[in-house]
Amino acid sequence: MVEQSAANTSHEMQQRQRRKTFLRSCVYHGSVGLLGFLMIYPILWMFASSLKGPDEIWQRITALIPQQFMFQNYLNGWKGFGGITFATFFKNSFWYAGMSTLGAVISSAVVAYAFARLHFIGRKTWFTVMLLTLMLPQQVLLIPQYIMFSKLGWLNTFKPLLVPRFFGQPFFIFLMVQFIRGIPKELDEAASIDGCSRTGIFWRILLPLIQPALITSAIFSFYWTWEDFMTPVIYLNNPKLYTISLALRTFADPQSSTDWGAIFAMSSLSLVPVFLIFIVCQRYIVEGISTTGLKG
Repeated sequence: MVEQSAANTSHEMQQRQRRKTFLRSCVYHGSVGLLGFLMIYPILWMFASSLKGPDEIWQRITALIPQQFMFQNYLNGWKGFGGITFATFFKNSFWYAGMSTLGAVISSAVVAYAFARLHFIGRKTWFTVMLLTLMLPQQVLLIPQYIMFSKLGWLNTFKPLLVPRFFGQPFFIFLMVQFIRGIPKELDEAASIDGCSRTGIFWRILLPLIQPALITSAIFSFYWTWEDFMTPVIYLNNPKLYTISLALRTFADPQSSTDWGAIFAMSSLSLVPVFLIFIVCQRYIVEGISTTGLKG
């Protein structure tokens, strides 16, 4: 009887523990699901509004399911303005984001290799100066850069947007330096003994090993340049050179009636490349960030 009573007690305790675990799991997943929904609600609302009529957008502002699906909004938005379709703006954005990403990643990798592996006078000082530029507000550089590019005759071209990207980006340099420091120097020494030059070590040994950091930098660079509004609005005056962000702002005309459905439709399309890149490359983001700084 004593053994049976103890077994029953143990069984009841296990059931209570299971109930507590189940309730905790329900509360946890419910809270996370609710917070996740609140975070993505603005995006869902934008996608829903891109399929609503002009009156329904503001009359049923909280509704996520349109009463009548207006796919015409995408056709109207794609027509653009001034005889320029959004195909031109998407092409400009891909050119700007693609070339900026290529220049930023390659140049940052070269600079990071120098800071992490080469020994030269003032290396620590220059590295500190480079890190200090991360704290410098971008707005401080606007006027000097504008004056310089104006004297070079680069206004209303993509040069002021692209050329600075080919001289390294401090955040990416720091990311790659920390990643390279985690790679044993014995690999460099072994390659050097086999007759590999410093350039060969960089291209053949280190670049393949820092692939997560390179992909992470490329993703961030693409995100930041794709959604960049400040730089294009300062240097680009020709509508044929407008990027997506600048075109969307120009699409909204405060002097006349604004086709909000078309604006939301084009805004939704502008998020598609960002979503696709994140879905495909999210594991590289986690790996690139989590392994940075493991070795000082």
